[in-house]
Amino acid sequence: MDSGAELFDQATPHGSQPPTVPVFGVDPYADDFLTDPYADYEAFRDAGPVIRLSRYNAYAVARHEQVQAVLTQPDIFCSSAGIGLTNFKKEKSWRTPSIILEADPPDHGPKRRILTRILSPAALKKLREEFERQAAFFVDRMIEKGTCDGIKDLAEAYPLKVFADAVGIPAEGREHLLPYGDLVFNAFGPINERFEKRMASAGATMEWIKTICSREALTPDGFGSQLYAAADAGDLTEDEAALLVRTMLSAGLDTTIFTLGNAVVALARHPEQWALLRDDPSLARAALEEVMRYESTFQSFYRTTTQPTELAGVRIEAEQKIWVGIASANRDPRRWEDPTRFDILRRASGNLAFGTGIHGCVGQMIARMEGEIVLRTLAERVAELVPAGPPTIHFNNTVRGFSAMPLTVTAKAS
Repeated sequence: MDSGAELFDQATPHGSQPPTVPVFGVDPYADDFLTDPYADYEAFRDAGPVIRLSRYNAYAVARHEQVQAVLTQPDIFCSSAGIGLTNFKKEKSWRTPSIILEADPPDHGPKRRILTRILSPAALKKLREEFERQAAFFVDRMIEKGTCDGIKDLAEAYPLKVFADAVGIPAEGREHLLPYGDLVFNAFGPINERFEKRMASAGATMEWIKTICSREALTPDGFGSQLYAAADAGDLTEDEAALLVRTMLSAGLDTTIFTLGNAVVALARHPEQWALLRDDPSLARAALEEVMRYESTFQSFYRTTTQPTELAGVRIEAEQKIWVGIASANRDPRRWEDPTRFDILRRASGNLAFGTGIHGCVGQMIARMEGEIVLRTLAERVAELVPAGPPTIHFNNTVRGFSAMPLTVTAKAS
């Protein structure tokens, strides 16, 4: 049913009284749901610790406790069957599974360690000065314009410059990176009209991606070339190095773009919070964490049960898809006081925006560095950050963000 929950009798052994599992008929990928999902998330959480989404024949968890439990037990709730709706164990996938996002131990560990080494704190420290310089450039350009687009002029432009440079991607053709990421994250939901439309227009983009992820196309000093060096050392195959470069360009770019955009929108919509940050730029890291909790970039993805199990008293058989509501968990009042309030003074650590457990985002340190630098630079240089029109939401099956945010920006007095 579309406006509430039905009850689903959950079979249990030995004649014991089975629990009832609320069943929702809503489509969490519909435009009206994605425009403002938070009332539905509240209904999911209030209905019970485990529910069912009948439209997709999937269990779902929307409370913080159960989301964390699913993400931290990969032996029971696996990623290797796909973090999208398709079950790779039972259905043929139209795409090659990610060798990092959709792999479980023992295959997952060695490749993740390579990425962790490449994205180490020491490596990121070397990038910081250039990242700060570029943030100042883009913020100053916004100030010069006076009226600008916080998404196009900052949230998109900054990572497309600094992160793509860090990976070693050539400058020409970077406009393909956004539709590529959009395709990847749409693929973690159902094969719906939104996905099919993006897929139909992806030909030139996919050809460009294939070309620029090759060894020959990458700059010699970037993360991408370091992956090929790992292949030369025998730690990866040549094909695996190419696939990991592609993973970096989706997981490491789009999530940062949407997080920065969500930050700009949240601060512009809450002038009292912007004033706190403007007056104390050292709050940049705390502000970023609260943005990730309040307006999570990742809305949801899936895990698959490897065996019969029990979750919050609900018996779930093997090979069942479970919708994992990251954004809902980050607004769960069982975990957060007054969770619908945006408050940059809140201790928002413990949010699940980057996941948790062995599949927690391997690039979260660089994403956090980019976000902190941008917010600190805005706070240090901008006096007023005022909406000049409503934001435009970007619809995607997995990630939440905006495609435009008109702003009026004025400089701080020198």
